Amino acid sequence: MAAPNLNYRTAPATSTGMPGGIPFIIGNEAAERFCFYGMNTILTVFMTQYLLGPNGQLAVMHPEQAKSWFHLFVSAVYFLPIFGAIFADALWGKYPVIISLSIVYCLGSLTLAADQTRLGLIVGLALIAIGSGGIKPCVSALVGDQFGPSNQHLLSRVFGWFYFAVNFGSFFSTLLTPWLLVNYGPRAAFGVPGIFMIAAVVVMWLGRRRFVRIPPTGMAFVREAFSRTGLQCILKLSGIYVFVAMFWALWNQTGSSWVLQAEKMNCHFLGITWLPSQIQALNPLMILLFIPVFSYWIYPAMNRLFPLTPLRKIGIGLFLTVPTFVIPAWIESRIASGAQPSIGWQFLDYAIITAAEIMVSITCLEFSYTQAPKKMKSFMMSFYLLSISLGNAFTAAINYLIQNPDGTSKLSGVNYYLFFAATMLLTSILFVFAALFYKEKTYIQDEAVETAT
Repeated sequence: MAAPNLNYRTAPATSTGMPGGIPFIIGNEAAERFCFYGMNTILTVFMTQYLLGPNGQLAVMHPEQAKSWFHLFVSAVYFLPIFGAIFADALWGKYPVIISLSIVYCLGSLTLAADQTRLGLIVGLALIAIGSGGIKPCVSALVGDQFGPSNQHLLSRVFGWFYFAVNFGSFFSTLLTPWLLVNYGPRAAFGVPGIFMIAAVVVMWLGRRRFVRIPPTGMAFVREAFSRTGLQCILKLSGIYVFVAMFWALWNQTGSSWVLQAEKMNCHFLGITWLPSQIQALNPLMILLFIPVFSYWIYPAMNRLFPLTPLRKIGIGLFLTVPTFVIPAWIESRIASGAQPSIGWQFLDYAIITAAEIMVSITCLEFSYTQAPKKMKSFMMSFYLLSISLGNAFTAAINYLIQNPDGTSKLSGVNYYLFFAATMLLTSILFVFAALFYKEKTYIQDEAVETAT
């Protein structure tokens, strides 16, 4: 039987250059992240100030309830990738999963724009969680699939650009959507990100013939996943990502507890009066600035002192996260004394947590791909994303358990932030011992065998 006449490659070409599909993936990621972070940036403020009841009257949430909802949603977004990954690696392939679930994602975004009641919130967030969660491991694994042994040296650079695109999109959306919410209301603030998600689908479709599409492997995926190699990989990476989960338990509070704290601070800084949720734009802006600084100066300088392995980068990033919750604890102590600290203190905090994110998150993306067997690339990427889910589930559970019936908190103010700082410190120390026992093994896709015609 003749092989099907495909108008795309099913294996990377032998090349030392940049694959042709990369610009389309980068463009798609920038637009999708504009949508996600634009919606995410205003979510806590929306739930505490704009949420409507069934009759159109305000029916807002208490801050602790809103934080719990926020982290439950983010947890769902990063839990569902495991199902998208199984469909991609075993059944449909990465590209069809990305296109189909991106449409579900669009419907969720438009639902939030159309209905500001709790029902609209639930339906919209559920569709976004399914769509965004399902495509996450597939898009990042699709990046790695474009490379073979001859150009794998470009992987670190490309994952850096991939992360650059993530933050390029999120920077503009975290500035724009709070402004839209204040001046034009939730319909516009959720609607504009929805339009960008539609654009993301279009960009991915335009690149359909430029991508290397590794075919799904069916039962071969199951056999590899349950083989000795597959199970060892799952256990080894899961052992690392349990610790990474605590980083995300703290990092994602930039969209919840940090926003609520900013509402009690003096938001006039550098000649600008900032909206509390706009401060989140500092993170993607600093990512854009820090990526080349780390790549070309900080990492080479550290590497001259000691071999800078991926696990060492992650470990340093975890320790760096600890002070990012000591600073908010100090801010809370100032607020409790009747003072109104400057929002400039959050600028410092964002600089530290952004440096930690570069060392943890970008490293984990590449590490998840290279350490996964060839038939399990999306699946193992989903395990890294599951660490983000677990971290947010932990934060959601803490915020649920500390709620009193009257809306107050059992763990409030300074103690709230010190609890997370202490937990992060303990996690970082334990990670050092876990990393000592990890043995790295790299897997890269085989290149296509070129035949004469």
